[in-house]
Amino acid sequence: MSCTFGGFAYEHPSYPFPELIDGTEPIYDATEIAHPLLPATAVSNSLVLRVQAPKTSRPQDPQVLIVSGSNMSGKSTLMRTAGINAVLALAGGPVRAGRLRLTALSIGTCLRHTDSLQEHRSGFYTEALRIRAICDLLDAPVPVLFLFDELLSGTNSKDRRVAAEGVVRTMIARGAIGMVTTHDLSLTEIAAIFPGQAKNVHLQDKVERGAMSFDYKLRDGVITHSNALELMRMIGLDV
Repeated sequence: MSCTFGGFAYEHPSYPFPELIDGTEPIYDATEIAHPLLPATAVSNSLVLRVQAPKTSRPQDPQVLIVSGSNMSGKSTLMRTAGINAVLALAGGPVRAGRLRLTALSIGTCLRHTDSLQEHRSGFYTEALRIRAICDLLDAPVPVLFLFDELLSGTNSKDRRVAAEGVVRTMIARGAIGMVTTHDLSLTEIAAIFPGQAKNVHLQDKVERGAMSFDYKLRDGVITHSNALELMRMIGLDV
């Protein structure tokens, strides 16, 4: 493992080593972070997740980012970027970032989940079991960094909204930090229930003269449009 990280550091001399912070409150503070497997032209973003002590005098950073955005805008890549750099940092390797400061964290992800005929499980049930396993990590002494991609997308919108709020509430109450991506804008309403602890951010696209482009930059607030119909029309579907 040390030889692997040594080779990785040698091949990427501009990648810094992270700053590991002692403390009981979880922090993930990334400046200009990018996915290490993407080319040099990859777009970087900055984000902060933390649990802050009550009555702190500094502006409050969120525990949870709710990331909305159009198709192909980079939501899942952003989540993987945060996760893989956390793994590199906690394993002793350099990271692809301008700077990364973080505490010790257990990383719980629900990025891909499929149904299984052999195990008689739907994709939604598989995801629910994965979330249950991540909730079990909350009992451990090391805080959790959770990454939920398209949270609970395998059920109807009403149940999804109620259940997603419950999951986020549990994570916040138990001192976890993390990110949730979604196409379902009803889930962005959850941020208002946890002011200061949950925050809406988004990634967007631009359509000009029938061509779609993306800048992959993280912005505050909720996405205001969708590109699903435009994408379908661009490939010749009559919708």
